[in-house]
Amino acid sequence: GTKHGKRVQSLGGAKNYVVVMPDASPSDTISAVIGSTFGCAGERCMASSVLVFVGEAEKILPDIIAAAKAIKVGNGLDKKTQMGPLVTKEHKARVVDYINIGVKEGAKLLLDGRDIKVAGLENGFFVGPTIFDNVTSEMRIAKEEIFGPVLCIMRAKSLTEAIAMANKSTFGNGASIFTESGAAAREFRNTVECGMM
Repeated sequence: GTKHGKRVQSLGGAKNYVVVMPDASPSDTISAVIGSTFGCAGERCMASSVLVFVGEAEKILPDIIAAAKAIKVGNGLDKKTQMGPLVTKEHKARVVDYINIGVKEGAKLLLDGRDIKVAGLENGFFVGPTIFDNVTSEMRIAKEEIFGPVLCIMRAKSLTEAIAMANKSTFGNGASIFTESGAAAREFRNTVECGMM
């Protein structure tokens, strides 16, 4: 496409970074992060997979954990269900393997979805919402696409540092910022490297 002067949008894989600034609206941020990370059991290209708190933005982490714990996991055909199973037994095993890798790499497992049981569907391919803290850019769970309901938490001292973390990823499907600062939004827009934001 580019050889012929065409505009191209090429998706770069699903390791999508979400940057949360200290001035972000807590309720809007929590709602969006929960929906994006755990909607469709994380099996979608635009799922949030890495959440970068800048400075005091981390104060909303307990509320994110509480909201994730409250998600009703179950039969996708039940209207009360908020998150259904993964697509296959093999994919469930792959996601569980990544959670195990995260533990071995030294990330702090705040919410473990590996052993979730759904009454009447004990053999279903369910993985519950999972949240890791103290994730670093070098960890496989931060670098590789998991494609499941797993959220990695990272921390930055500044927006510039948060953007550098996102830009370090070999994937670049999408990125988001939660802020009320126009200056922060412009800096993010102009310097983050991704296909969609």
